[in-house]
Amino acid sequence: VQLQASGGGLVQAGGSLRLSCVASGNIRSGNTMAWFRQAPGAQRDLVAAITGRGSMTYADSVRGRFAISRDNAKNTVYLQMNSLKPEDTAVYYCAVAPNSTFRRSDFSSWGQGTQVTVSS
Repeated sequence: VQLQASGGGLVQAGGSLRLSCVASGNIRSGNTMAWFRQAPGAQRDLVAAITGRGSMTYADSVRGRFAISRDNAKNTVYLQMNSLKPEDTAVYYCAVAPNSTFRRSDFSSWGQGTQVTVSS
């Protein structure tokens, strides 16, 4: 599975961005697709994930501000980010797991990352 993320950029606090990630290769509807992020000096954390059946999970820090969705026909996962805060600044990575899961260790395919910078 190959993943290509896009949509990052520089935005002011309170603004919005939409990330997209297109998957190619052995993608199936049973895969879980997710977004992680990693700030400088920090670990890579799960932001949001969505299973093939549409079950979702969010990090507490983004719940109510971010929304994950997927288009199985296009093998694409999206992350709509609203009310952005400076602490959302990070490199955002899309990832795919071969099963229905929210465990970080199950995500075996990773995109190249896209930088999101939120200025105060």
